[in-house]
Amino acid sequence: MTSEFVLSLAEKGIYTILMVAGPLLILALAVGLFVSIFQATTQIQEQTLAFIPKIVAVLVGLVFFGPWMLAKMIEFTTELYMNINQFVG
Repeated sequence: MTSEFVLSLAEKGIYTILMVAGPLLILALAVGLFVSIFQATTQIQEQTLAFIPKIVAVLVGLVFFGPWMLAKMIEFTTELYMNINQFVG
């Protein structure tokens, strides 16, 4: 197993992680930005107001993006197991 092969495998793994986690992170970022702007304009400095909408948004996003995320992870894992003979030799 060459170093290029290991780097290629690591690159595919990191890309898959970013693709799977990306939609939920972007959703949490957008909701957090909206809540921060809302808090700044209304001068409400309640700490729970910053966390509860993000948690709810991520859970809703998980319901919508969950099947796609699972399919991406299964696709990567299946490709990894199908080519396991290249990794051992």
